[in-house]
Amino acid sequence: MELTRRQVLRALGASGLLAGAGLGSYGFAYERHRITLTRMVVPVSSLPPALAGLRVGVLSDIHYGRFMPPEDVAAAAALLRAEGPDLILLAGDFVTWSDRASVGPCAAALSPLAAPSGVFAVAGNHDPEPTLNAVFESRGIQVLRDEHVRLTIRGERVDLGGVRYWSTRTADLQRTFLRSDGFPILLAHDPRRLTQASELGIPLVLSGHTHGGQVVLPGIGAPAAARFPVVAGAPAAARFPVVAGLGRRRRTTVFVSRGLGTVVLPVRLNCPPEVALLRLERG
Repeated sequence: MELTRRQVLRALGASGLLAGAGLGSYGFAYERHRITLTRMVVPVSSLPPALAGLRVGVLSDIHYGRFMPPEDVAAAAALLRAEGPDLILLAGDFVTWSDRASVGPCAAALSPLAAPSGVFAVAGNHDPEPTLNAVFESRGIQVLRDEHVRLTIRGERVDLGGVRYWSTRTADLQRTFLRSDGFPILLAHDPRRLTQASELGIPLVLSGHTHGGQVVLPGIGAPAAARFPVVAGAPAAARFPVVAGLGRRRRTTVFVSRGLGTVVLPVRLNCPPEVALLRLERG
């Protein structure tokens, strides 16, 4: 029997729906729980020789709540702690839609994190800041609020600055590093702070926010490109200088974490959750 054009199109449409449903089920049931460890060498301009080989752990975008169980957060924390980083940085969005009730459980799941030079965090756009600050600091995680902290690592002075998501101006970064004379590192939830950091000559920025795109389709990128662009040709990709991994502007290097959790849709495809261990090298 010869199929009509309409029948062929209906069959193709049905196949597409089934494939989409299958991918969605996989992304919901499996990949969003498939926590991966990324080990990466990060070249940093003007890195003091004493800091070459410094290992920095980065964790971002946990989005603790209904679709981010405590066991996943605990597994990520255990994975990072087992790597023995010298410094641990948490790049924001610990909960979703300012869910204050989730801040305490999230902090509890992260509390095993420890590093010789400390554990530091910044707030993301989803975080209820006063609650986050109080609860995290009670667990030994220092939240940086448009300020820097002076660290001594391997005998070298390091000024670790942290900015809130809403601090978007170059002047905000200037205030953050006011009276800074050590080697500067910027922790910022939004990777767009790379622009201001490069203007000020800050050599290293560590960020999250993009989820790496969260859903990445081969040859297409992220369907939600307007929010989380993945490839250079995707709509609105210019919103973020880098969506995942390493990037550079002038003499400033940025690393953007894919994050741990999800938002809007509790699905990840071709973009598994990430715990990162960065080894800084002169470059």
